[in-house]
Amino acid sequence: MSNKKASSCKGLFKKLPSIDELYQILDIKKIQYPRNIIKTELRKTLRSVRKDIELKKINSNIKEETISRAKRSIKILTSFKLNRVINGTGIVLHTGLGRSPLSKKILLESFDRIFPYSNLEFNVNKNSRGDRNDSIQDIINPLIGSQKAIVVNNCAAALMLTLNTLSNHKEVIVSRGQQVEIGGSFRIPEVIKKSGAIIKDVGTTNKTHAKDYQDAFNSNSGLILYAHTSNYRVVGFTNEIQIPDLSKIAKKNKIPLIVDAGSGCITSFEKFNMPLETMTKSYFDNGADIVMFSGDKLLGGPQSGIIAGKKKYIDLIKKNSLYRVLRADKITFSLLEGILRTYKTENSFFNQNLALDLLTRPRTSLKSFGKKILNKIPSKIIKKYNISLIDTMVEAGSGAMPINSIESIGIMFNENKISPNKLSQNFRNASTPTIGYVKNGKYIIDLKAIPEDCLDDLSKIISEVLL
Repeated sequence: MSNKKASSCKGLFKKLPSIDELYQILDIKKIQYPRNIIKTELRKTLRSVRKDIELKKINSNIKEETISRAKRSIKILTSFKLNRVINGTGIVLHTGLGRSPLSKKILLESFDRIFPYSNLEFNVNKNSRGDRNDSIQDIINPLIGSQKAIVVNNCAAALMLTLNTLSNHKEVIVSRGQQVEIGGSFRIPEVIKKSGAIIKDVGTTNKTHAKDYQDAFNSNSGLILYAHTSNYRVVGFTNEIQIPDLSKIAKKNKIPLIVDAGSGCITSFEKFNMPLETMTKSYFDNGADIVMFSGDKLLGGPQSGIIAGKKKYIDLIKKNSLYRVLRADKITFSLLEGILRTYKTENSFFNQNLALDLLTRPRTSLKSFGKKILNKIPSKIIKKYNISLIDTMVEAGSGAMPINSIESIGIMFNENKISPNKLSQNFRNASTPTIGYVKNGKYIIDLKAIPEDCLDDLSKIISEVLL
């Protein structure tokens, strides 16, 4: 750098505000965020301005430019990273968007019950140590037909803990057709190995018979595992042994039958004209000893894994030291208890179970909902973007009701001057990010997973993005 240039830069550098000045100007004291991280960000801003001065990209209004940049960077830094979005994908149980949506009423009531403290592990009546699982025993066991249940942080944890307790260094008899990989590279064979158990696979990918299970039994057999295949089905020339037959084999050989049910369905969807899912209760009715399932799929609750079944097995699992590593917290238990209370009968539920309420909304209701949204959007936007309602088919998501589609309605944007991918980007960058999808060259916001109380928000966002 020449002396003249260095002298010029030095003069401009003097105009840079200090960290302390920026602290006062930006009123940092009111921002709830770690101070050392804010200071680091402000130093980065000052370095970027110095560099631009050296490169002659800026040579005036140095202080104003620095303050402007600092404001932007601090706003980005201190903004919450986990935020509300509008799910326009049509997938109600969307793993990327948090799976089961929870009603505001359930959320607020659940937090009120545990603020500021709760009787999580304290028996108020006996003035003694309690068990965090007690809060759900009186409701979940009658609902699904189990004797006892415990809760861990997800269904993968439930499977790992159960196998480690009941089949450590022993063989787990499982059909080759059920050794699946589902979301996030979760593989049944790898979980079995990690648990300390030994895989004893039987049958073939497409056909497994009762004889295959019986022939596999030996003195080192720990349990029989029946795994819900979740995201796929083998169709055509197939055979899969049913739970009653597996139960007979397990009882004959005096080992437990464990079912990884995946979704955890407590209500029947028959009257809603929806794909049917095996109800959790039927596994017990047909002879399963333990059934595990997710709390945040068809159950409609928070992320959790529920292990339910015969008391003697659940007590053993709970004594495993891994249980303490994997157990659920007070927020999960409070939310789970609230959700379990939404099950009115075997065929009906209260609408506070938002996941089930959204899944079972008929296309006629969704069409009416869509019309209300369009009525709130200026007509010039409707015309310009050729916005219309279309029939769509969606999936439940998260491996629930695999390969079956559910009727829905979507808002389609049919404007050729802006690409559907650009529209998608614009909606994702809206004041409330709205996540739709592109199909057949058109951008679509599906209404299946959007609650009725988002009507005003969505219509405002569409207007905001397209005006």
